[in-house]
Amino acid sequence: MLDLKELQNDFEKIATKLRKKKVDETVLERLREISLKLKEQRKILEALQAEQNAKSKLFPQYQKEGKDIAGLKEELSQIKQKIAVEQEIVRTLEDEMYEIALSIPNIPDDDVPEGDGEEDNVELKRVLEPTTFSFTPKEHWDLAITPEWIDFERGVKLAKSRFSVLKNGAAKLERALINYMLDFNHNRGFEEVCVPYLVNRDSLIGTGQLPKFEEDLFKIEEEPLYLIPTAEVPVTNLFRDEILTKEELPAKLTSYTACFRKEAGSAGRDTRGMIRQHQFDKVELVAVTTPDQSDAVFDEMVACASDLLTSLGLPHRLMLLCGGDLGFSAAKTVDIEVWLPGQNRYREISSISNTRAFQARRARIRYREGKKNLPVHTLNGSSLAVGRTLIAIMENYQNEDGTVTIPEILKKYMP
Repeated sequence: MLDLKELQNDFEKIATKLRKKKVDETVLERLREISLKLKEQRKILEALQAEQNAKSKLFPQYQKEGKDIAGLKEELSQIKQKIAVEQEIVRTLEDEMYEIALSIPNIPDDDVPEGDGEEDNVELKRVLEPTTFSFTPKEHWDLAITPEWIDFERGVKLAKSRFSVLKNGAAKLERALINYMLDFNHNRGFEEVCVPYLVNRDSLIGTGQLPKFEEDLFKIEEEPLYLIPTAEVPVTNLFRDEILTKEELPAKLTSYTACFRKEAGSAGRDTRGMIRQHQFDKVELVAVTTPDQSDAVFDEMVACASDLLTSLGLPHRLMLLCGGDLGFSAAKTVDIEVWLPGQNRYREISSISNTRAFQARRARIRYREGKKNLPVHTLNGSSLAVGRTLIAIMENYQNEDGTVTIPEILKKYMP
């Protein structure tokens, strides 16, 4: 959540930054109206409270001078009634401002480039050269081995479209990738945690999925629970409503979970293969830091995900997202896109984001600095989307006969 005090103190500065994220101007205008009205009503309330305090101090003087205090009591009674009315007005305005603020995205960092969408993202660097073949590479669904590895039809039969069944080599490779990723991240200093796949509404509000993106979530009927869209939600919310010591930070965690998304608004996109599924596996990185640690930890997380791809021999590039392509909670994001030779293009496989104090304010995650309790910074990133990594291996390690060679580093993880 935005810092509401900062918003009220310098609304135009914050609004200018939010425009980089293409925030609806009518929402900003409504927020401005409430902000100004709230500031005005607080002044009225503070004036009444000051008057109440001043008149309350007159009682000893009246008694000393033998004055009648009945009139003073009546004045105080009227002021008290006015204060009650103003307090209710202020409370209502605060609630309205809070509800609107929940739907306002995070402020982008100053170095986030301007832009409307992914075509305006900035390439930072490329790692490894795209794989070259002596034959025309195929997309993963067209490989000769795919029917033995992926059953798309039975996935649809068991659930609906955009579900699939992995079997034989693909099932083993998926398991090997998960174990390898967790070990790799552990060796980089990330503590492994195993978390629930169901979370409550407060958790999703804390990390920013609710209330704005409810249509993308699978909700449990007659239960206040949702299937997680990413491990970022339960892992970050491990610290919700807590005050950490400075010595506990940075806290760096990694977790494997299945993830569930309705993919609302993606109709017609990536309908073939396993690029865009309703259920997919992912290994996540999450960090909770002090503000002065977050930039260094962000770079560390980007390097961790990139080095993991490099260790698998998968060519990829790092993209700094522009304001128009930046996620709701993110202040800054670097996407990692892996090369898929069958598609002859790079596709996102990881997204590393620094949310600064945005999620911390929503989830009330703080740390003690002297006598003050201050919001932490939270960061998250894929390390990696397992299904897309499997696809990348299938396409980059395909042979002319349609079989797939397993990367050397994964062989010890394969049964």
